[in-house]
Amino acid sequence: MSELRLLGPAEIRDLAELLDVTPTKKLGQNFVIDANTVRRIVRVAEVQAGDSVVEIGPGLGSLTLGLLEAGADVIAVEIDGRLAAQLPVTVGQLAPDALARLTVVHRDALAVTDLPADPVRLVANLPYNISVPVLLHFLEHFPSLRSGVVMVQAEVGHRIAAQPGSKVYGSPSVKAAWYGRWRTAGTVSRQIFWPVPNVDSVLVGFERHDEPTGSEELRLRTFALVDAAFQQRRKTLRQALAPVFGDPASAERALVAAGLAPSLRGEQLALADFARLATVTAA
Repeated sequence: MSELRLLGPAEIRDLAELLDVTPTKKLGQNFVIDANTVRRIVRVAEVQAGDSVVEIGPGLGSLTLGLLEAGADVIAVEIDGRLAAQLPVTVGQLAPDALARLTVVHRDALAVTDLPADPVRLVANLPYNISVPVLLHFLEHFPSLRSGVVMVQAEVGHRIAAQPGSKVYGSPSVKAAWYGRWRTAGTVSRQIFWPVPNVDSVLVGFERHDEPTGSEELRLRTFALVDAAFQQRRKTLRQALAPVFGDPASAERALVAAGLAPSLRGEQLALADFARLATVTAA
């Protein structure tokens, strides 16, 4: 595809002034002002012409234009009415030939359960304050998503991609693993954002499992065990899961039946271990 005109620092600030938009911590807004970073994200996500891509929190349109430049059909989900209304205008000015490939959905991403088309990729600079919930929400409700790349706070990104036994392995790691395979795909400089955040960012990529890990019922039971196991990380599973099973003795019996030592802690269990325990629980 021929290159389109992407947004730079001056254009971002002009748009923000035009719309009277002040990036807020409440919405986790940090706008990308570097075209090279935008193209890097699109490249890492392996976006192809004709792909249906969902972008969450497009903001002023930096990444949106990069996705359109690659030839994708973009569904942009934006909670801020001013930004949602401006995005087609910006694309119409900078990439008029691509405007027909943009659909803007003005809604809270956490409330979206259907879209005008079935997206195959998720590519986004996720708002820091809701990155994990919104990511899990979209993976749950849109099984058509086969892969994606998101830019998130470094601490969160490493947690999502962590493996059992890691110090940062936790509930997000296990729940993300239910849907697919995860990897960190590089760091991102703070200087490519406006305003400059006080935290580092990373790219996190995923590929969905070819086959579902289990039924919706099993997922809910597994996630309940995961939440309990990591609510108090220092406790053994015998103690941590006592509220789920009624008491420590019952938790121990379930753990033994699943082939797990009651003295283990949550960070030592892989997704398959939690799912096996959930299966035993339902028996």
